[in-house]
Amino acid sequence: MKKTLILSALCAWALVSATLVGGPTVYPTGTTIYKPEKCWNGYTIYQSEGAPGAVLIDMNGNVVRNWEHIVGFPVTILPGGYIMGGTVGRVTEEYTHQIGSDDVIQEDWDGNIIWKFGRADRVKVDDEMMWSARQNHDFVREGSPVGYYVPGMAPFVDRGRTLILSQKSGSWPEVTRDFLPRAARIIEVTWDGEIVWEWTPAEHFQEFGHSEEAKNTIMCGCRNQHYVFLNTASYVGPNKWYDAGDERFHPDNIITDDRGTMVFIISKKTGKVVWKVGPEYTSTPALRELGCIIGPHHAHMIPKGLPGEGNILVFDNGGAAGFGAPNPGSPTGEWNALRDHSRVLEFDPTTLEIVWQYTARTAGFSPFEEDAKFYSHYKSGVQRLPNGNTLIMESMYGRIIEVTRDHEIVWEYISPFNLKEKVFSSCIYRAYRLPYDWVPQLEKPMEKTVIPPDNSEFRISALDQDKSISDLVAFIDREAMSPMDVVAALIKVLQEQQKMVEGLKKTNKELWERIARLEGKK
Repeated sequence: MKKTLILSALCAWALVSATLVGGPTVYPTGTTIYKPEKCWNGYTIYQSEGAPGAVLIDMNGNVVRNWEHIVGFPVTILPGGYIMGGTVGRVTEEYTHQIGSDDVIQEDWDGNIIWKFGRADRVKVDDEMMWSARQNHDFVREGSPVGYYVPGMAPFVDRGRTLILSQKSGSWPEVTRDFLPRAARIIEVTWDGEIVWEWTPAEHFQEFGHSEEAKNTIMCGCRNQHYVFLNTASYVGPNKWYDAGDERFHPDNIITDDRGTMVFIISKKTGKVVWKVGPEYTSTPALRELGCIIGPHHAHMIPKGLPGEGNILVFDNGGAAGFGAPNPGSPTGEWNALRDHSRVLEFDPTTLEIVWQYTARTAGFSPFEEDAKFYSHYKSGVQRLPNGNTLIMESMYGRIIEVTRDHEIVWEYISPFNLKEKVFSSCIYRAYRLPYDWVPQLEKPMEKTVIPPDNSEFRISALDQDKSISDLVAFIDREAMSPMDVVAALIKVLQEQQKMVEGLKKTNKELWERIARLEGKK
């Protein structure tokens, strides 16, 4: 990675603007598009899945604060500048899907822990049984039905229950012959840390309506627990359907999605599944028109007070998921639903009619051959903003966009953290936009328009040798590079730029002096 960055510093001083997908080796990061007058402006918080942990940025992509110890996901900001997320270190050294976060914590701006929960399940670590929250993928604090900003429904900061998506290990022989090390478990926890409600999909297997072929496939192999692994948990919240008498949409009920092909609602009172789409999508014209939802993330009901309130909003990942009859793409029947692109869907839960969607096609790309221009096989999320725009996370590319109802991208940000070598990729999980006044510790930042260059006219500048050496020396200072890595990178550049060797010999004195000093420190 560092060698690649050195070569970039030597060879170019501007980055090529990139399209959504397509694998460019050189691409911009940070805010690449910003039209302040069309955006719902505020801070954005996201989890970078590695250093530097939880990241809070302004609309221009400037990092205003980060929390390296908040490594679980998602992460959110509560009113008053409180941060809430998962941590490790007490039980495990690093975050893993198998165990999840050791603790879910709420900290104030100064780093004081206001609330902490870590007693959902006991896990074995180095022959010792230890309590852990085992939190993964989601949590919601009472006061708001979802994890993001809703006008008039702020999450509590000094009281209230917390809905946590956790997990537990065990065997459910009536479901699958596999031992399940991470079967999903939704729990509701009081401010004092008492679990007062829980629900596990493995214990409600018969309610999902799987075909006999799907049941047989799951029995033979549960494919990394993905049949009983959930990606989301939030409250249904106040809504017009319940106001009209539809008990399925009671505000206290829980909406979730699985790593298969389902989105469903659980009755808080009875534990029964009272509404769902999936796992099959052929029995009615409405389901066929909706189309199979594959490996979904962040399914929730748009809260009251936001445009589209009462509709279901979900990031339909695509890729591969679900269980059923074998097919050419799935000889065993595991992950038998296949699609090579993603969709963001907003649909009416009573008619299943698609009200709005975002795909590569709505973004202006050609059908079929360019459908994969919008695609994140895993993770991702979506937030409805108060002005009617939608914040979308294309997680596998570290990309966050704000789009209008007309599908115009009015803000685009690409995470500069955890970049993969030689490929357009920077993995994040979920992002939330929040109002500036939720973080009173910071002054409201300036909002500067970002106009991207015309891709057809944007070029990488030819090598400016004097500037290259000067900036390379600055890069060495900043990154504390190994002298051998520096020498190896320089040799490669010299091999590619034979015609400039003589000029480089005259101007690299400062570089070699710096290398000598670094060697003396080893």
